[in-house]
Amino acid sequence: MTATTHSGKARVTLPSPTQILIEREFDAPPELVFRAYTTPELVKRWWGGKRGTVTSAEIDLREGGRWRFVMSTHEGQEVAFHGTYREIVPGERLVSTEVFEMPGAVGPDDDEPATLNTATFARDGERTRLSVLVECPDQSVRDGIIASGMEGGMQESMDALEEVARSLR
Repeated sequence: MTATTHSGKARVTLPSPTQILIEREFDAPPELVFRAYTTPELVKRWWGGKRGTVTSAEIDLREGGRWRFVMSTHEGQEVAFHGTYREIVPGERLVSTEVFEMPGAVGPDDDEPATLNTATFARDGERTRLSVLVECPDQSVRDGIIASGMEGGMQESMDALEEVARSLR
């Protein structure tokens, strides 16, 4: 049985002890959602949701290229994530690692513990069905992500991503 834990437009399920699946529909075609998802100045407009200001969005959009996003929260904390692109099919699929930079433990050059995230952008007329499968190294990492409150921020970010993608029409 798949556990479900959603509170917004995105549906979050836990298909296995090491996976998180995020699914959401967007009122914009895949090429615009993908563009908003992978263009630094556009990422700055949506990635932080309502939790703060994205101060840096670095994207080297090529297989083997790295990405890093940094946000300053309203409480004055710096939150950063980074990873490496493994597969890129423009407008359709994006596979990358993701590492949360824990202050004092994991910095921008550390690649563990990484999740492997597969984002699929499926066309449904002029809409997009985005699915993001997050594969964690073990169940404790998956449970830690869920317990961190990631869903609230993710729901806000996904709402803002839709607004940005729609603005590109």
